[in-house]
Amino acid sequence: MMTDNRNTILAVILSGLVLIAWQYFYNVPAMEKQRAQQQAQAELQKTTPQPTASATPGATPQSGGAAQPSTPAANQQAQPVVARDTAMAASPRVKIDTPRIAGSISLKGGRIDDIALVQYRETVDPKSPPIILYSPSGTAEPYYAEFGWVPATGVTAKLPDAQTVWQQDGSGSLTPTTPAVLKWDNGEGLTFRRTISVDDHYLFTIKDEVSNVGNAPVTLYPFALISRHGTPQVSGYYILHEGLIGYLDGLQEYAYKKIDEAKSVNFKATNGWLGMTDKYWASALLPDTSAQLQARFSSNPSGNVHTYQTDYLLDPVTVAIGGSATANARLFAGAKEAGVVGINFPLAGHGGYNKELSLNHFDLLIDWGWFYFITKPMFLGLDFFYRFFGNFGISILLVTVIVKLLFFPLANKSYASMAKMKSIQPQLQALKERYPDDKVKQQQEMMEIYRKEKINPVAGCLPVVIQIPVFFSLYKVLFVTIEMRHAPFYGWIKDLSAPDPTNLFNLFGLIPLDPTTIPVFGHYLALGIWPIIMGITMWFQMKLNPTPPDPTQQLIFNWMPLIFTFMLAGFPAGLVIYWAWNNTLSVLQQSFIMRRNGVKVELFDNLKATFAKKAT
Repeated sequence: MMTDNRNTILAVILSGLVLIAWQYFYNVPAMEKQRAQQQAQAELQKTTPQPTASATPGATPQSGGAAQPSTPAANQQAQPVVARDTAMAASPRVKIDTPRIAGSISLKGGRIDDIALVQYRETVDPKSPPIILYSPSGTAEPYYAEFGWVPATGVTAKLPDAQTVWQQDGSGSLTPTTPAVLKWDNGEGLTFRRTISVDDHYLFTIKDEVSNVGNAPVTLYPFALISRHGTPQVSGYYILHEGLIGYLDGLQEYAYKKIDEAKSVNFKATNGWLGMTDKYWASALLPDTSAQLQARFSSNPSGNVHTYQTDYLLDPVTVAIGGSATANARLFAGAKEAGVVGINFPLAGHGGYNKELSLNHFDLLIDWGWFYFITKPMFLGLDFFYRFFGNFGISILLVTVIVKLLFFPLANKSYASMAKMKSIQPQLQALKERYPDDKVKQQQEMMEIYRKEKINPVAGCLPVVIQIPVFFSLYKVLFVTIEMRHAPFYGWIKDLSAPDPTNLFNLFGLIPLDPTTIPVFGHYLALGIWPIIMGITMWFQMKLNPTPPDPTQQLIFNWMPLIFTFMLAGFPAGLVIYWAWNNTLSVLQQSFIMRRNGVKVELFDNLKATFAKKAT
């Protein structure tokens, strides 16, 4: 029958799409991540010397007499990798102490190169180490921000660089209430003063001043840069950008591989920002919104190691004899919290830095995706209910109910149309018997019945079509927003953004074995309790409909819940909980509409028939 064929085709297409998506987004990246980890461990065992961090940012003349801070690879020398504590001990430091950040500023180079995010841990264990964002030069993964001045072409004055040791004016730590002041005198008439402030979140404000008591004016370019040595491990998912990012006359996103191929990309923009983003963490330069920027993304190889850099130059300033000049910069270095970064959406209530600093789409630091008009409301709904109930799992259940209510009129028409389709099955069967060899006549008479009964034959597809964008928007929210990271539900679900940790194949922990570590097919053996619950609810939903007369259709509908159970087992637990809850609501809703339209609810009859066949 037409409706059965349509449902069969739809089921096959959806199954194929989910299978391909699962293979591409989960299986392949997981294998690549495992391979990358093995390769990284092998490299560390070789104890190959790593390059040092950025050397002196000298003047690199560009067209038109402009300058650009030099990239690290030009001047670096190989040094052995040392422990993080050892690298930090090699330089005097100013301690950073805020509610969210612990770390220090290196007086050698005046760099911000030591940041730990104390409110976030490596694992769900609160005693696990905090997330390390910045690390100094000489460590395995140097990552830092640097600020200062580069000379205009022809200027020979000594300027502070990566080897300069600054002096702290006063003592004490950098806190939200006590800035750190650094000084350096070049001995030739130029005195540099740097004031670094920090708020109680993740924003550093840097004020660089230079005064000239020499015998000639000097022209300088203020600069700022973020440098990262070595290609970091990324999640490897197509739906998430990790790499260099900025808003420079539009959103600019360069994955590490892409910038390796491009080497260097230059931009000229106003009201822009730029930096590097990971899945949950980011580092970004936020110049004054009125500043004219010469910005650059670059990748510079040194042996097998690439150094990635985002930097900008401001317009030059000429410091007259007896005069002074000032340059302001800002640095975001922390977690991509929506309320802190800001979310540009009507009635969002999350202005954050995006609104407070009048930044240009700084909310895009969080990868909301092309369907942000669905993803952002989904997040806002989850966040709203979380503030009431303190549990994102409860929020998922409530948002699912609201989505059902919003689309209830459309779903009501769809299910009503499906119910009418079931009520005319005897008529359609009679048509097949009346015109067994005339398919054209069958179709004509069938369409006439649809017209008389006012049935839309494609209406049954609408609930599935509606569910797809909601499903992927929730998947996106669970995957990219840090608010979902390590967010617990109840019982064994300690992290809604991670797969269900239980496993049927070790009897849910009774057998001391992790089946997922088995080579070749181990990743297919991740089957927790919630995926099983989801599969059962999907099976109930399938059994709500009459058994298809075609054996092929029966086979597809019988196996589909099991296939989806295994495919979704590796997805975030929050997404599986949503799917199971949505299936349950759909069964209740469809049963109610069928009864109201006088159509028999065949769920229990079909279940009895299934078990009766198995018993026979």
